[in-house]
Amino acid sequence: MRLPHPLYGLYERRLAASLPRTQVPRHVGVILDGNRRWARNVGESAATGHRRGADKISELLTWSEEIGVEVVTLWMLSTDNLSRTPEELESLLAIIEDAVRDLAATRRWCVQVVGSLDLLPPETAAALLAAQESTRDITGLHVNVAVGYGGRREIADAVRSMLREHAEAGTSLDDLIEEFDVEHIADHLYTKGQPDPDLVIRTSGEQRLGGFLLWQSAHSEFYFCEAYWPDFRRVDFLRAVRSYAARERRLGR
Repeated sequence: MRLPHPLYGLYERRLAASLPRTQVPRHVGVILDGNRRWARNVGESAATGHRRGADKISELLTWSEEIGVEVVTLWMLSTDNLSRTPEELESLLAIIEDAVRDLAATRRWCVQVVGSLDLLPPETAAALLAAQESTRDITGLHVNVAVGYGGRREIADAVRSMLREHAEAGTSLDDLIEEFDVEHIADHLYTKGQPDPDLVIRTSGEQRLGGFLLWQSAHSEFYFCEAYWPDFRRVDFLRAVRSYAARERRLGR
């Protein structure tokens, strides 16, 4: 529903004021979907859509800060996206590099790169890691940028890391089998030490996770928004948080 502009502002303010501050999600994951379809609808190139989507990120982070969110994870590039045409992928990677560099340059947010950087061009991986390192001392909103990310790949990487750690410590296979539990995986995920996402938002109307935070989202609430990512508004974000706050989270109990 697109409200006339004067009413939209009033509705947005009332919606923000109505949010129960004790039920704000600590960690919000966002699947930034629909850039190419947005561009197609307005007669622009895919690169233009990706740039418009990148420009939206700082707005989302500001909205998150305003309501007290502690962690935001942004899925910017999946492992599946790496199979796009070389021309589109090169342009997309350049836009992502610029976007992450700009986020770090604000000195407002602590940026962490999550994903399989070995799948990315070396210059892209280096640019992302440099942005991460430059914000290491910043407290406040923690921003995970998922680039070259796939949920199955993350779990495989976690298992590989866990096995390597135990092998280096001299743990026998029999001993590992006896003591192995879910925390052995959780302690080696890209997001280790962070709260799992309470709320996962996907834009563009698609109602699937596509492999986003597969392990961490076991108890997450999901919200699917019809708007393409470049059109995502503060009121859409607030509606997602309101929907989350209204749900009874039993967490299996």
